[in-house]
Amino acid sequence: MDINWAAAIVAGIVGYFPGAVWYSPLLFLKPWAREQGIDLTRSVHPKHAGMKVAIGLIPSLAAAIAFALLLGPTPALGHALAMGVAVAGALVAPCFAIQYLYENRSFTFFAINAGYHLVQFLIFALVLGLWH
Repeated sequence: MDINWAAAIVAGIVGYFPGAVWYSPLLFLKPWAREQGIDLTRSVHPKHAGMKVAIGLIPSLAAAIAFALLLGPTPALGHALAMGVAVAGALVAPCFAIQYLYENRSFTFFAINAGYHLVQFLIFALVLGLWH
């Protein structure tokens, strides 16, 4: 159960913030909003956005720490990246798939959200695999 705590914490923080770009007009905001039934032509300001960002860091940190536990304190970069793909593709994405099946969500919505977590776990892997 020995992990590199500094690397895990940095991975959790760094892996969280690409969501700001992923769910922005630069990438997937429009299709994500369409799949959610959100009209972007209306002024939509999420309530308590700052607090949500702060609280959202907690599960990202938990995921990065759990991932670091799987990898150990000094994983090889290739192994870390392969595990990132495996965890996102074989654990996270299937959980979304089951949930979205029963919520009647579209494949587009699934791909956007699962894709973000693939990116997130690859970032975790990069930080943990390079921090030696």
